[in-house]
Amino acid sequence: MRRNKRSRESFVADQRWCKRDCGRRPAAAIGRGAQVLLAFDIGNTNIVAGCFKGEELLFEVRLKTDAGRTLDEYAALLAVRFQDRLGSRPEFRSCIISSVVPPVTPDIVRYVKEALQLDPLLVGPGIKTGIAIRINDPSTLGSDRIVNAVSAKKYYGHPCVVIDFGTATSFDVLGGSGDYEGGIIAPGVNVALDSLVKNTAKLPRIELAWPKTIIGKGTVHAMQSGSVAGYVCMVDGLVDLIAQELGELKSVVATGGLGRLMASHSKRINQYDPHLTLKGLQILAEIN
Repeated sequence: MRRNKRSRESFVADQRWCKRDCGRRPAAAIGRGAQVLLAFDIGNTNIVAGCFKGEELLFEVRLKTDAGRTLDEYAALLAVRFQDRLGSRPEFRSCIISSVVPPVTPDIVRYVKEALQLDPLLVGPGIKTGIAIRINDPSTLGSDRIVNAVSAKKYYGHPCVVIDFGTATSFDVLGGSGDYEGGIIAPGVNVALDSLVKNTAKLPRIELAWPKTIIGKGTVHAMQSGSVAGYVCMVDGLVDLIAQELGELKSVVATGGLGRLMASHSKRINQYDPHLTLKGLQILAEIN
């Protein structure tokens, strides 16, 4: 498998959570041939691969999710990224995969089996989570949502609400005993905005940012009020209703692509963790 150099700017690393400067340290600091866990979070928008040594996230890489890509294309892209970060052929000791995109899952599984010679653990029915799932049909629960719940339970306590600002905006609720009680699914901010632009003649695509005032003084301003401030109000209102059913919440945790923006303006969100899902995958790999 051919490996070419690529720009470091294509990597995303959260240095606030990593114990060391994982964005700039040389491969030797990780350790040539170091054995680490490889965790894949396959989402509707991005595939995120995180590499862990114990509970420490060494680095993460991101690829756009594309069901049209071939196995060879995924393998080449991942090989280049791992080569650049590790400086040698990766020697992962284990792999875990969470996916909400069934057409892409087989190619990533084959990559892990054929290129890395590992049998990956797939998050799904039957996996040990340490959490009782109290919904009508647990088999219908998205793997990313239970992974987030597992992570939040360990790192943020309970009762707790996890809000994942991704393609969909999902709320996952842990009760006072730490059981998974259910959740809420709403359209994601970008999905709603794309639909608005697509189905109107004159509304433009806009940058998502907090408006200067809630009362818009122009089209873009008004759309920012509706798309950003409106979603923050929805989030805070739904969390208030959840608290009416559960009682006072210990933590309200935001994650996902727009999590930082929403958390910075929410009255209810008190934690922001961009690596919540990857950290949950590390926990599941450890207990299974």
